[in-house]
Amino acid sequence: MKPVAPTISPKPGLRERKQARARTTLIAEAMRLFSAQGYDQTTVDEIADAAEVSRRTLFRMFETKGDIVLAWTRGMTQTLNDALATCPADMHPADAMMHAFTSLVPRIAANRQDTYAFVYLIEKTPSLQTVSLQKYGKWEDCLAEGLAKRITERKNRRMAARLMARGGIAIFRTALDEWIRLKGRPALVPLLQKTYELQASLWPDHTGTGPEDAA
Repeated sequence: MKPVAPTISPKPGLRERKQARARTTLIAEAMRLFSAQGYDQTTVDEIADAAEVSRRTLFRMFETKGDIVLAWTRGMTQTLNDALATCPADMHPADAMMHAFTSLVPRIAANRQDTYAFVYLIEKTPSLQTVSLQKYGKWEDCLAEGLAKRITERKNRRMAARLMARGGIAIFRTALDEWIRLKGRPALVPLLQKTYELQASLWPDHTGTGPEDAA
């Protein structure tokens, strides 16, 4: 029996590469304008001009301004997924998750000022609340899937992974709220780690009473 030759995906052609570059530029310029002058105040024509594409090209790639922001958040989701997947197998699932979150921070923007501007944009713009919720929903799904592979206890494994993912996002969002309150002055990664440690310290030896015991 002849060995099956590996399938080699064809390299994208010139047209596809140009479209990919135009899309990347559109997202980058849109996020720059949104953070600098406000999401609602930025027009589609301004984004197209900054990216040096036509209005028609922009709408061929993105139906709305919100779709541009959502496309940017997908890159963050992939970063989170990749960072979790590359953690050592013996790392505690919760520590692996927090490592993924801290790995995400440098990918938001090139410097602290731009990072703060992007975070403030996504978290505090009323018009982007739906986009923000969609982003966190995707994060929860990818984290829960990755964590389920790391939890060795089979009983309630998927529920535990979902609970851990949702708790991790709560920690991340709490750290962002505090960072915004402090106007981005401290470094975000240490603040995120501090928030994680604070959450872990709340019930250090708590055994609690289950619903059956409390009834």
